[in-house]
Amino acid sequence: MATNNEGLLTVASSPERRETGEPGQYLVFSLQGEVYGVELPSVREIISYTRPTSVPMMPGFMLEVINLRGHVVPVIDLARRFGGEATPIHKRSGVVILETAGQALGVVVDAVNAVMDFGDGQIEPTPSFGTGLRRRFITGMARTDDGFTILLDVGQVFSTDELAAMLDAAEAQSTREVASPMQ
Repeated sequence: MATNNEGLLTVASSPERRETGEPGQYLVFSLQGEVYGVELPSVREIISYTRPTSVPMMPGFMLEVINLRGHVVPVIDLARRFGGEATPIHKRSGVVILETAGQALGVVVDAVNAVMDFGDGQIEPTPSFGTGLRRRFITGMARTDDGFTILLDVGQVFSTDELAAMLDAAEAQSTREVASPMQ
């Protein structure tokens, strides 16, 4: 990870979009009764939930920003991004720091479950119906003993335009805080 000229945390670019999830390790987490997985290389770290700082005029799914060791990181409510209700915060809530489009991004989750290895025979293609999510957000469905884990394409969950707008607003907020420190 590095810092760009605006003080925002940057990371390596995300992998290209694939039609089907690839075998490998995934971070599996729970969110409002569903189980999701993201490829482990997309995960930078997991932190406990901390109250974010408000940023005006953000999309409804953005909770604001957090200070991660001196870097501004936007935090997203993934359930709201998917068109659902706001994620209730409780003692097991956490923030998964992901990389997408070369930037760090926090995602609020109900709980982090495990790191799991999914093999070829476990990953089914993206369904054409029944998930409640946009198909482009999903790389596949991993079959487990407990049902299915929805495998997310981190690069597709947030469009480049949305991410750029969030980062611009976070940068402006950071600049305002530095320019007018509390007295």
